[in-house]
Amino acid sequence: MIGCDCAVCRSDDPRDKRLRSSIYIETPEVAFVVDTGTDFRTQALRENIRRVDAVVFTHSHTDHIMGFDDLRRFSWKRGSMPVYASAETMADLLGETQLTPLSVPHGDSEVSGYLFTRGDRNLVAYLSDCSAIPDKIVQKISRVECLIIDALREKPHPTHLSVGQALEVAAHVKPAQTYFTHIAHDLAQAYEKRLPPHTHIAYDGLRLTF
Repeated sequence: MIGCDCAVCRSDDPRDKRLRSSIYIETPEVAFVVDTGTDFRTQALRENIRRVDAVVFTHSHTDHIMGFDDLRRFSWKRGSMPVYASAETMADLLGETQLTPLSVPHGDSEVSGYLFTRGDRNLVAYLSDCSAIPDKIVQKISRVECLIIDALREKPHPTHLSVGQALEVAAHVKPAQTYFTHIAHDLAQAYEKRLPPHTHIAYDGLRLTF
């Protein structure tokens, strides 16, 4: 956080140094990125990303789209860069890996989370910006292998889930693992020690394999 001297902003733990929320998915068939925030170039260089076949957007807020121009390098290699948002085109793109949009509230607006499935496995539910999770979405992602969910801070927020709210959602979803994302500078990485088993604070550069 610019101009802030709180304990997290002054922390020496590299996991407390957070850029905008985004994930990179690589399967045997395809490699794509969900959201290209303002920090996308920095993230792509840090992770040595060499291939992006397509981009998927959760919603149109600046912190999720303003790195779009940095996809040019990958677009030049391909000749084009598909941008997807509908279930039908996702299925065409991803082959065995299916991507299902999940409509969730983000304050007064509706944004998209995503459920990644492969065969009969619910692999990942990605809900980066949300203020609530409707019951029908909880049922759809029930017992997902990995829940990546908005958990901005401990205090309530009008457009994001708090830690307590995210934990409540996880208790109903019952994922194998839960990762908090879109975290404000209120929470240090060390806060993870206070969380229930199999619940983690995600950090920049985290890699998960399924």
